[in-house]
Amino acid sequence: MPMTTTQTSPHTDVAIVGAGILGLAHAYAFARRGLRVTVFERSGTPLGASIRNFGMVLVTGQPPGAMHALALASREIWLGWAREAGLHTRRSGSLMFARSPAEARVMEAFTETRARESGYDAAMLPRAALNDLYDGRFRKHHAAMHGRADLQVFSREAIPALISYLRRAHGVDFRFGTLVRKIDDGVIDTTAGAWRAEHVVVCAGHDYLSLLAPALAAIDPRVCRLQMLRVRLAKPFALDHSVLTGLSCLHYGAFSDLPEAAALHDEIATREPALLEHGIHLLASPTPAGDLIIGDSHDYAEDPSPFNAASVDDMLLALAQDTLGGELEVIERWQGVYGARTRTSDAPFSVLRPAANITGVFMHSGVGMSIGPALGERVAAHLLDGAALPKV
Repeated sequence: MPMTTTQTSPHTDVAIVGAGILGLAHAYAFARRGLRVTVFERSGTPLGASIRNFGMVLVTGQPPGAMHALALASREIWLGWAREAGLHTRRSGSLMFARSPAEARVMEAFTETRARESGYDAAMLPRAALNDLYDGRFRKHHAAMHGRADLQVFSREAIPALISYLRRAHGVDFRFGTLVRKIDDGVIDTTAGAWRAEHVVVCAGHDYLSLLAPALAAIDPRVCRLQMLRVRLAKPFALDHSVLTGLSCLHYGAFSDLPEAAALHDEIATREPALLEHGIHLLASPTPAGDLIIGDSHDYAEDPSPFNAASVDDMLLALAQDTLGGELEVIERWQGVYGARTRTSDAPFSVLRPAANITGVFMHSGVGMSIGPALGERVAAHLLDGAALPKV
């Protein structure tokens, strides 16, 4: 039965459910086109995937084609936000270190073939440059690749800063602590009353039951849980790059289908099988305070387990200490969580249209910071101008 409302119900052009990076990206895309935008967020402040992550805008890791193009476009949007909203942004890029000859071979194959063919701004460091990097701290590694297009923000500060910017510069109305219970023919039933909207965009993260449940059930999405730590080096140094190891070549689509990656997988399966079992590949992001966010592991399920394994944290710490060349003190521990690939598709995201005036946008991989801003632009252009959605 349709929900009832009155002529006095508040009205907005576009209602967005969710104030994570996807919700904010869509809010920006619609508001900058002059539309009235209202964002509904059930919690008092964003608490999900968008503030729990590494803050990496990883262009280098995205597979060639649509995802790489989305990451490049998102990079430009992030740089614009950094100027306009005053975001702390590191622009030195990423450094990927090869712990073994097999890891080096994947990185070399990528830079010699795919990077040149598909326009990735990445290159291997000469041996002398690697030896001199950060006063020789990383000279023990077999090789290093510099992803020059990669950016990094500090998510737990960047997301609130974007919210303030959207309010101030674009007049976006945020309704925190407001649960959207139902959407029906342009009427939005919330815990703060009914609203009307010309269009509703649902960016509800890994909540697959509250809204659009039938459409989401059809694609059978899962959730990925990650163990994350914030650490301080016993002997700090001024790290200005995001850090990865060659293990990331098994995780990111820019590298994972290369023949050299298959050989690396076989080597890790023999030498370090626990890393594959727990989906561990090191990421390390410096924060503005000089400490580091490190991770990550991957545990896929219908619901994220609330229990972290100490053994996984120990593996992450050992890998980070070996890569960074120093002892680490743990300051914080938490779980990252994001929507994961579905059982019916390997697509990294879904754009669902259960009704003419309702769109659902859901990530199925942990690259929302890397592609989310441009995805919001593409969805807005699709809904307003009929532009094609990216094919992945």
